[in-house]
Amino acid sequence: MLRFTKMNGAGNDFVMIDNRAGDVRLSREQIAHICDRHRGVGADGILLIEEAENGADFRMRYYNADGGEAEMCGNGARCFARFATKVAKAGEKISFETPAGVIGAQLQGDLVRLNMSDPTDLKLNLPLEIEGEDVTVHYINSGVPHVVVPVSRVDMVHVRERGASIRRHKKFSPKGANVNFLEKRDKRKIAIRTFERGVEDETLACGTGVVASALIFATTENIDGPIRVLVRGGSELEVDFDKIDNQFRNVTLTGPAEFVFEGEIEI
Repeated sequence: MLRFTKMNGAGNDFVMIDNRAGDVRLSREQIAHICDRHRGVGADGILLIEEAENGADFRMRYYNADGGEAEMCGNGARCFARFATKVAKAGEKISFETPAGVIGAQLQGDLVRLNMSDPTDLKLNLPLEIEGEDVTVHYINSGVPHVVVPVSRVDMVHVRERGASIRRHKKFSPKGANVNFLEKRDKRKIAIRTFERGVEDETLACGTGVVASALIFATTENIDGPIRVLVRGGSELEVDFDKIDNQFRNVTLTGPAEFVFEGEIEI
């Protein structure tokens, strides 16, 4: 039996597992089974807390619902910080290693503020042909690769179909990219909807997608932060940063991280 804790960050839900002892080794099939919403616990992904290897407090490992390991997950990282505080008696400030770099986190009640790794590979105004239509998109890696598509109304976008077409476009092969549809709501407020690779569907929120969309918005609108981002699940998150030309530093993501329930599952 495998003990777990269910958490969510802005509606993006995760199965949290304490693997500091190093004895949990899940296959791709087992991860997909646990994340299955009909036959398992149900989640967008699985997060494991492990012993650090390079000087941070912990190591975070994140797996998408299809069983594939991903570099980073912003909403998951906030949940990870609160989970680490609960199971490992960590303090209000912690650091943890990810394939995207070392992430810092500070607990602020039910909210968590993440110090993200510096984004890379900013590309504006990329022309794509999608389903016979010419589309202009933007791209940035905010820990994982993200495409950002400005739209007039996010509620009118067929996210599953449109997102899947862009996510699998040859320009982003072989790994593909997450896809965010962005609507401007105010001078420093946007609404987004996100199609996540690995989940292969729209999710209620995506932390790295929130960051990617906010930074693209800041660039195209030539504004400073903080920027508020409303996600599909109804939560509002905040992204702040320092911007020099088109280079971003000291990027932070602040939002909720909530415990849902604990349990055991046979794998």
